[in-house]
Amino acid sequence: MKKLILMGRVAAGKTTLLQALSGEDISYYKTQSIHYLDYIIDTPGEYTERRETGGALALYAYEADVVGLVISANEPYSIYSPCITCMVNRDVIGIITGVDKPDANPEQVENWLRLAGCSHVFRVSSYTGEGIEELLDYLKDDSDREQEQTEGKKTV
Repeated sequence: MKKLILMGRVAAGKTTLLQALSGEDISYYKTQSIHYLDYIIDTPGEYTERRETGGALALYAYEADVVGLVISANEPYSIYSPCITCMVNRDVIGIITGVDKPDANPEQVENWLRLAGCSHVFRVSSYTGEGIEELLDYLKDDSDREQEQTEGKKTV
């Protein structure tokens, strides 16, 4: 799998998304430091929100193949500046979390993420599973796809 770093403000749904992508039970906990898993790096929201720690995200992004800018579907504004992805030499995707929320406005959030420069935008719900498979499929690298094809031929 390609390594994904999740960036977004506090309560954007990064850790809950990490749990859904990893097949874990969803349980809330506050991310206090950088968490490394096999193919996901979870970051505290404060790193995105504070200028003093924003530079650390750029350094951690070098350890990832894909940068995921995360915004909840019911956010009243975007924390990301227009065209911010031009500063990143990695693939940058947008991830809209909480698309199942009653006050969700995923169209507005997608517009913000496209304006920021995201190459792809995924709409997900960590609770219903909507969009999770599509995001996981996007993160597969060539060796994952070859292995799936080989395993598929063996079961036929």
